[in-house]
Amino acid sequence: MPYKILTVLLASLALASAWAAPESAPDRQRGEGPFDQLILRGVTVVNGEGAPPVGPMDVVIEDGRIASLHNVGYPGLPIEPGGRPELDEGGRELDLEGFYVLPGFVDLHAHFGGDDQGVPAEYVAKLWLAHGITTIREPGSFNGLDWVLAHQRRSERNVFIRVFKFPCP
Repeated sequence: MPYKILTVLLASLALASAWAAPESAPDRQRGEGPFDQLILRGVTVVNGEGAPPVGPMDVVIEDGRIASLHNVGYPGLPIEPGGRPELDEGGRELDLEGFYVLPGFVDLHAHFGGDDQGVPAEYVAKLWLAHGITTIREPGSFNGLDWVLAHQRRSERNVFIRVFKFPCP
């Protein structure tokens, strides 16, 4: 009889630990930024609305959002230096001539990693960003809504990879 109780207790503990929320993704510890101002110099812009690409353009990003776009020439011709936006003190610029800028992609059905997928949450978020996904909709996971919302708040504060925008309650 005591062995049956012990077996039931051990099975209950195993199930409880299997359903525990996975480890949170760690805070961002390397890399640069965020910057008060970031200028992407000489890029070709695809606006995501079906229009042809335009460029070269200088894209000014302030406080994590596109603040302005500046046409700095014509495809195949040298960039015109006049009219380029100035870099603020403490800002950063990247020479990206020949590169494209696309809008971030949205994944409307994304389960945010964890033990049920067998991969750390940090890996999943970095994989999304590597594929251009900047916004996800989390329709529900074994991690629970509180876990997902905690990661969303961390993402908004830029202490974690910024990928969460709106989980589905």
